[in-house]
Amino acid sequence: MRGEWHKLLISKAVDRRNVGHNDLVTDIPRRAASRTAKLAALPLGFAGRTVLGLGKRVTGIATDVISADIQQRTAEQLFSVLGQLKGGAMKFGQALSVFEAAMPEEMAGPYRQALTKLQEAAPPMPVASVHKALAEQLGEDWRDKFAEFDDNPAAAASIGQVHRAVWKLPPSRKGAKPKTLAVAVKVQYPGAGEALLADLKQLGRLAGMFKVIQPGMDMKPLLTELRERITEELDYAMEAETQTAFASAFAGDPEIFVPRVVASAPRVLVTEWVDGTPLAKIISDGTVEERDEAGRLMATLHFSAPARAGLLHADPHPGNFRILPDGRLGVIDFGAVARLPDGHPEPIGRLVRLALAGDAAAVADGLREEGFIKPDDDLDAEAVLAFLRPMIEPVAVDEFRFTRSWIRSEAARLSSPKSPAFQLSRKLNLPPSYLLIHRVTLGSIGVLCQLEAKAQYRGILEKWLPGFAPVS
Repeated sequence: MRGEWHKLLISKAVDRRNVGHNDLVTDIPRRAASRTAKLAALPLGFAGRTVLGLGKRVTGIATDVISADIQQRTAEQLFSVLGQLKGGAMKFGQALSVFEAAMPEEMAGPYRQALTKLQEAAPPMPVASVHKALAEQLGEDWRDKFAEFDDNPAAAASIGQVHRAVWKLPPSRKGAKPKTLAVAVKVQYPGAGEALLADLKQLGRLAGMFKVIQPGMDMKPLLTELRERITEELDYAMEAETQTAFASAFAGDPEIFVPRVVASAPRVLVTEWVDGTPLAKIISDGTVEERDEAGRLMATLHFSAPARAGLLHADPHPGNFRILPDGRLGVIDFGAVARLPDGHPEPIGRLVRLALAGDAAAVADGLREEGFIKPDDDLDAEAVLAFLRPMIEPVAVDEFRFTRSWIRSEAARLSSPKSPAFQLSRKLNLPPSYLLIHRVTLGSIGVLCQLEAKAQYRGILEKWLPGFAPVS
């Protein structure tokens, strides 16, 4: 009962965040001081709740109740502030959301609804700001390019919001009837660049606070990687080039749909509109069959895109995917990508294959060659294999169902200081060239666990992952 009350409380708190923002919100707060004030309130609020918990202990209230209460209030304030600030703060919240499946169930329930809202929405900016940005980016005659333009945003996220519109296509021949195309118009928030820099700097100082939500999760590498990559998302012209490459690679594909780019500018991007069921909806309400198929398509995209396009979609949170009426996976938002012109690195597939075959010595040698094991570390090869084997269980069998319980057990195995896996992980290194691939793979696995999807994942790797051969 308490869990349901917590869900309702978060739902109401987050919904209140969206009321009246068309009138109250202007641009993203650009000054670091104003953004810092909001972010600085987070640890102060947490400190107050910790003192409150101490008081409750003195009065004899059970520790588990105190802990749940503090976690609940911390999460409510955290996700509300991240959503309101947009920028890097909102992006960080979205990055966290894909790991929701790894949280213990008693914690995940109250957070799930707030996390889903972070994936799909944030308070919109005023109509006047939208029109000003369109005039600056597409020209003063921007209205002439559209047959229709909906001033109400269809979606609002971390650094931009999306409007539905109808684009006028040039006539195929003189005198022909004009044609139109339903499009999505992504408009970047004014001040987004300044907001990103301010947020990422501040969040680096607050990384320890997030352990309240997921003890054992190290936020610093996530923040470092975000800091290095996220600024690429500010350049919509670069994103247009990337999306065009994806669309070309998957043109006519029976399973994956990438909308084509219609027009672009540094802070405005116009693409084909994608109708479909948001993946978050499939996660929450989909049938077993729908969730299984969505998981298969997500895995196919993850492993096939580097081979087909030389690119890896690097933002795998559910808000970026739709299931189209014809069953295809619609993919949107190509601001964050990993550029892999030679496809997935061959050593990944080869080392997974060797691990499945039980060749501990060859696995350890390969990890050392790639820089995962430092040259002067004499790690036990069998211990390294024992460390890796549970992680690759999904491709050790013909068919595997990802579950929240599976990823929670793995998270516990890897984060408990008493676990041999935890001790060994502290001795392993993550080479910079593998950092983004590692994060995206973990994020994708998190989504598969949210879907609780069953599929023939080993077959997908056999088809698309270099170095991975059939396992007898």
